[in-house]
Amino acid sequence: MTNTNPLIEVCAINIQSAIAAQKGGAKRIELCDNLFEGGTTPSPGTLQIVRELLDIEINVMIRPRGSDFCYSDLEFEIMKRDIEFCKTLGVDGVVFGILLPDGNIDIKRIKQLVEISRPMSVTFHRAFDMTPNPFRSLEEIIELGIDRILTAGQKNKAIEGKEIIEKLISKADERIIIMPGSGINEDNILELKKETGAREFHLTGHKKTDSKMIYRKKEIYMGGIPQVHEYEIRVTDEKCIRKIIELLEYGH
Repeated sequence: MTNTNPLIEVCAINIQSAIAAQKGGAKRIELCDNLFEGGTTPSPGTLQIVRELLDIEINVMIRPRGSDFCYSDLEFEIMKRDIEFCKTLGVDGVVFGILLPDGNIDIKRIKQLVEISRPMSVTFHRAFDMTPNPFRSLEEIIELGIDRILTAGQKNKAIEGKEIIEKLISKADERIIIMPGSGINEDNILELKKETGAREFHLTGHKKTDSKMIYRKKEIYMGGIPQVHEYEIRVTDEKCIRKIIELLEYGH
């Protein structure tokens, strides 16, 4: 599991971001939709086109909806079918997490999803940060044979959870990859690398781009959230990704 060169995984929420991530030098993307809900499964069309266009590794978010991580039987069935679809496309990995009502890992269901997912890699996403005991959850996830945990150290932002992340990496002892994610940018990634010893990092590298719409009805919000503008598109910035990779490689 040792990796001497830091790896950047870009959270790509649209086709433009996926392409920009590859051009910027990222080695892997996590492809998802609906970032404002924490990420959900992208559409079949998006998956197919991204797989056709990218040469780098593609991990796919398997999450049927936003909100919590306690899923119904029907939602669980959706997750299984989405994983099977990913396998038919030849994507490299899937990303998921399921919790019990008490906040602990749903071991029984996760075990089923891991079995269905192979030979793809498996990442347990930030549902990990919603568990009551991160170190017990760490051992359970390792026991399930999962390859990686995405975490902000049970905080909103990875930089805030750097102490927990460092402890998780130490306790993992090379048995699983601990990948910090949430709020990582060129201003804090070197601090995270130094303070945690992490070798993989998850980030968006977004920039805001203006819509091509000329006629605009600004008083209506399709998502019902005034802070999320219909005429503003978030896209991964190729230059930002390249800059962060340079920082990791050369330290300046």
